[in-house]
Amino acid sequence: MSELLISLYDPSLVVGLLAAVATIASVLTVAMPFLSSDRLAARMKYVASEREKIRARERARLHEGGGGALRRTPKAYMQQVVDRLNLRKLLETSETKDKLRMAGLRGQPALVAFLFSRVAVPPIAFLLVAAYLFLSDAYSDQPAMLRLAIAVGGGYFGFYLPNLYVTNRIKRRQQEIMRAFPDALDLLLICLESGVSIEQAFRKVSHEIGVQSVALAEELSLTTAELSYLQDRRVAYENLGKRTGLPGVRAVVTALIQAERYGTPLGQAMRVMAQENRDMRMAEAEKKAAALPPKLTVPMIAFFLPVLFIVILGPAAIQLMAL
Repeated sequence: MSELLISLYDPSLVVGLLAAVATIASVLTVAMPFLSSDRLAARMKYVASEREKIRARERARLHEGGGGALRRTPKAYMQQVVDRLNLRKLLETSETKDKLRMAGLRGQPALVAFLFSRVAVPPIAFLLVAAYLFLSDAYSDQPAMLRLAIAVGGGYFGFYLPNLYVTNRIKRRQQEIMRAFPDALDLLLICLESGVSIEQAFRKVSHEIGVQSVALAEELSLTTAELSYLQDRRVAYENLGKRTGLPGVRAVVTALIQAERYGTPLGQAMRVMAQENRDMRMAEAEKKAAALPPKLTVPMIAFFLPVLFIVILGPAAIQLMAL
């Protein structure tokens, strides 16, 4: 064993081992490019198959109602309640329909469900709040009129709860569309500059962008359908702007309408608008990043500082207690 250790310290042996390792590394470095097979074709085939799977899954989700209407036909009991109480005349407005379209809830089933929820949610909220206040021991010492007033307030809040749901859905949907819209404009620009018609360009972009944003793919598909059967193509473009409610989309709609009316080229306008929408997306991200430090102030004060004080002052407190 000692002879082995002494041989390891022999300078000639160490130099020989290092030279052998360097030679083997050099040979492997030179030979690896020739020994490794070209896997580019296999990799591209795999990526293409995965992309088709994702696209098929997103299309199935889109057709099953992941971003569309609630149901194909309204529920019978909902329709009966809406008809008997004449809720269409009392609650239905053009603004309500526009908000439901912006939220991705289209057709009569979505409208009937929304009107029914405006009537059904308040009594449910009232009963839940009243049951909690009157059956819970924590509020048994409170006056009955106060508890009843709080339950009425809960029912009043339930009347506006469907509106809050629709507003939140609109905001999330607009954010999703805004994130993918600059990429869709780039694809649309490529299609238009290659000589494809605007209908085929919308159809192609709707298929390609579905992996990134189902909502935007749905809107572009609806625009393609409207362009195929509406007599005035301007109406189809305007409907796209109304359904999204985004300034960037409305600017693109205006450019499309002007090109349709005056025959102006769309290439340069689309390129500029794609850059503007990309800048708007970046500005929104920077806005969220700038708002992060104030939001972190309260968690830092509530969670980080107490732990920091314990770590710093804990040993000193232990030493003082030991004296």
